[in-house]
Amino acid sequence: MTEQAPSHTVEGRPAGDLGRRITQRRTELGLTRKETAARAGMATAYLQYLEEQPTAAPGTGSLLKLAGALKTTVWHLTGGDTELPAGLGRAARTPRFTELTEAECRSLLATHGVGRLAVITDSGPVVVPVNYTVVEGAIVFRTDSGSTPAEAAGRQVAFEVDRIDEAFSEGWSVLARGPARAVTDPEESTRLDMEAYSTPWVGGRRELWLSIEPVAVTGRRIRV
Repeated sequence: MTEQAPSHTVEGRPAGDLGRRITQRRTELGLTRKETAARAGMATAYLQYLEEQPTAAPGTGSLLKLAGALKTTVWHLTGGDTELPAGLGRAARTPRFTELTEAECRSLLATHGVGRLAVITDSGPVVVPVNYTVVEGAIVFRTDSGSTPAEAAGRQVAFEVDRIDEAFSEGWSVLARGPARAVTDPEESTRLDMEAYSTPWVGGRRELWLSIEPVAVTGRRIRV
């Protein structure tokens, strides 16, 4: 029996965990709602219902079709891996590693929004996640003057970003290394306020901009 969407469904924002996960995944793949529905063999209106209604409860068959269309797993779509770190999936039998060129690394670095900052602090090495932007080749992010990321100023640091698709045992990682500095010039700070979109997830006032100028950028990709 084909599942149907209620007739009152209208265009709107994704709602609920399932809706947000479906929307995010098809956006990552560059798929429209219509294209995704066609791949999954379901009505576009029903997919719209799943994305926009927080109480939507599709059957196992529909979830399996969606997971296949979106090249992921039902477990991921339903949030089963929310609290788990990336990389717990089983490795492929014949993985293939390829080194990325510097141009490829910088391109991937520029398209990501959250990375891991590794810095030597007064109490020892620390790795912290920060949401960042790339502006004119530099990695920039906003923080508080008393925070751990702020200790990166004046030090050599490492910055890592990655993307893991455990369903297909594929992914990539990029590592950038270079000096970090606090942005003290008012004009540069104003320009970053206008050009960079990395508002800290933790909220609150974060007035200090830090900039990392990568002098070495390396990466690799794994495929099956």
